[in-house]
Amino acid sequence: MMYPNDPNTGKKISKILRLMAEKYPTKEAVYEKLIYLQSYLSLPKGIEHFMSDLHGEYASFFHILNNCSGVIREKVDYVFGVRLTEEQKAEFCTLIYYPREKIEQMRESRQATPAWYRENLSRLLELAKLMSYKYPASKVSGFIPQQYASVIVELMNTRPEADHAQFIYLKKLLNTIVQIDSGADFIEAFTVLIKRLAVDRLHIVGDFFDRGNRPDAILNLLMEHPAVDIQWGNHDVLWMGAALGSEACIATVVRNSLRYHNTDVLERGYGISLRPLTTFAARIYPDEAPLKAAERAITMMMFKLEGQLIARRPDFQMQSRRLLDRIDFRSSHAELGDGKRYELESAYFPTIDTAAADTDVYALTEAEQAIIADLRSYFLESEVLHRHVDYLYQKGNMYLRCNGNLLFHGCVPLHEDGSFRTIVYAGKEYRGRSWFDFCEQMARSAWLHGSQETLDFMYFLWCGRLSPLSGREFKTFERALISDERTWKEPSDPYFRYIDTVSCCEHVLQEFGLDPQAGHIINGHVPVKVKKGESPVKAGGRAIIIDGGFCRAYHSKTGISGYTLISNSRGLRLLQHQKIADVREALRANHDIESVSETLELQSCHNTVGDTDQGRTIQDEITDLYNLLLAYQNGLIKPQS
Repeated sequence: MMYPNDPNTGKKISKILRLMAEKYPTKEAVYEKLIYLQSYLSLPKGIEHFMSDLHGEYASFFHILNNCSGVIREKVDYVFGVRLTEEQKAEFCTLIYYPREKIEQMRESRQATPAWYRENLSRLLELAKLMSYKYPASKVSGFIPQQYASVIVELMNTRPEADHAQFIYLKKLLNTIVQIDSGADFIEAFTVLIKRLAVDRLHIVGDFFDRGNRPDAILNLLMEHPAVDIQWGNHDVLWMGAALGSEACIATVVRNSLRYHNTDVLERGYGISLRPLTTFAARIYPDEAPLKAAERAITMMMFKLEGQLIARRPDFQMQSRRLLDRIDFRSSHAELGDGKRYELESAYFPTIDTAAADTDVYALTEAEQAIIADLRSYFLESEVLHRHVDYLYQKGNMYLRCNGNLLFHGCVPLHEDGSFRTIVYAGKEYRGRSWFDFCEQMARSAWLHGSQETLDFMYFLWCGRLSPLSGREFKTFERALISDERTWKEPSDPYFRYIDTVSCCEHVLQEFGLDPQAGHIINGHVPVKVKKGESPVKAGGRAIIIDGGFCRAYHSKTGISGYTLISNSRGLRLLQHQKIADVREALRANHDIESVSETLELQSCHNTVGDTDQGRTIQDEITDLYNLLLAYQNGLIKPQS
């Protein structure tokens, strides 16, 4: 402990103490805060949930968020046991997940009687009481919707089992709520409280966008959640770059949306019109279906813009992806990096003057320039998109160190021997953590200043082999234009092999300043092929890959419907979701999520708040408060009366 009269630190301590004294002007205020903080450190640590690679799959995410990955059902089973039948517990859980819809359903079937409201309010109160024991009362009251807080706090403080007068008091409170026709409102308020008690913090390890059709709805939902952090994925930075005006990112976003058949998110979600593109595409590809024609047209624009970008940024080391000028248009073949010639699927390139010997194949035509300019204006002017991108910047990072765990989406670039790859950019060398920090600096500079270099860097983060968010060499050109699937294989960073070794995990954790013996690496990005026997748990539990394929497009590849990693006071648990019910199914038959739970780490004693990053911050505050108390007691600072 540092004392206020320490001659070596007197000036510094005096300044800190005077600031503290403004916040806690009396000894009594210091007593109150010290008692609260010291006691809070002894409570069990809050529950953290980790998810990744949501890819616009709103229905699944909505249900996962509402049932807290099955935690609420576990608590219902624990509290009510055999007092409720399985059918009753399932119906009660559905009420918690979807209170408005369930109450409306009960009203339509004339089952929403006063007795039904009282019974369910009583059950919700019992459940909330049990789940609140891990939190201080002041924090619990902050979880309750403000307009219902005073009454719900009063309900939470009743002890009907201890005193008959309390029993009568509770009964009167519940009867009055129902009598004045506010039962539905209080049920919904209780469900908000219960869901908040079930998950203290939510970590999303990247990739909201592409494939699924409602990333906008997912972000709207998350923006209402009080405790979220985000580690950007490569699909996220692609959309972020597009919103900031990167033409290469814009062309790629549009192409992905067309390819995944989810243009609704562009047109309805973000107000970005594709009409000029589809009109142009129908004219130059008259024999193609409209959306396929648009995809072909924007793909060529993307290759041209990508080629221009790679030429002006040699430090990206993406020269192998500059392939338009490797096409022999007369023979309809392309020479790839292996020196071999491969036949193209089509010899038709209407936006390239294939007859002229001096044609710049990477130059956009006037019509293409107009379309890209039009799309760029839509992306720059979309208020909804920019609100979401601002949120991603405010809540997101390249990586996060939290409670001993290291969270990042993709990979730490490695050499073939497993050592950190040295990456040279603008004459400076980066490796390991310093490369992540530099990449984040560039991404944030794109948001704040939007220079051409930083916008180009956003595209590099999306698909560069050396990008920590990508870590593989994309073969978009080959997949789009060459039918020989041998050319489609995408080389990936050695990290994805080495992550299954303890030595690599320890090396990475140490590089990021974490305990290599106790920490964990948590990644997404690469779908775990469970049906082929692949495990998400690597290196004996040192690394956990939680991309289980939330998106329906991946279900056939992974064999499951996603993962949720849960960290609570006793350790780590991985939930493997077999089937995720949607709202209709839940309301129709009270169906819930079907999950298999695997305990990854079980501790002999509970972790407390004092064992967390937050606890260490609180301990620092406690030290300052003791110093302030000593200053009051020694007369160095005079407390207010």
